[in-house]
Amino acid sequence: MCKLIMRMMRKYNSKIIYPELSFKVNGILFKVNKELGRFRNEKQYCDAIKQFLENEKIKYEREKILPPSFEGENTGRNKIDFLIEDKIILEIKSKPFITKNDYYQTKRYLTSFNKKLAILANMRSYYIKPVRVLNADANE
Repeated sequence: MCKLIMRMMRKYNSKIIYPELSFKVNGILFKVNKELGRFRNEKQYCDAIKQFLENEKIKYEREKILPPSFEGENTGRNKIDFLIEDKIILEIKSKPFITKNDYYQTKRYLTSFNKKLAILANMRSYYIKPVRVLNADANE
């Protein structure tokens, strides 16, 4: 029975994009949520995430600016919260609930940076449920 479960897990993990790194990132999100609770602002959560990323020696860029999406757009208006290991976009929210607009915003970030995976997390939820957002068109 145990061998069967192990085979199933290997098969499942082979289909997940960046399984080890995304597992570490999710672990950090849970630690931050446990440490800070539900009612902090987004910047406070990002500060704590930054500290955990540094403790884990995970390479990241914080508040990376998106390239302009059309001619005449002011630069610096749109920023992602974190780009982790130049692979995963991490978008943090602190609001009563995630909306479709949050999902579409994250999807736009994936397209702009040509990345395969983003993790969208609402830290205000009692139980955080990080959402994996995929970009099938990425060719990284």
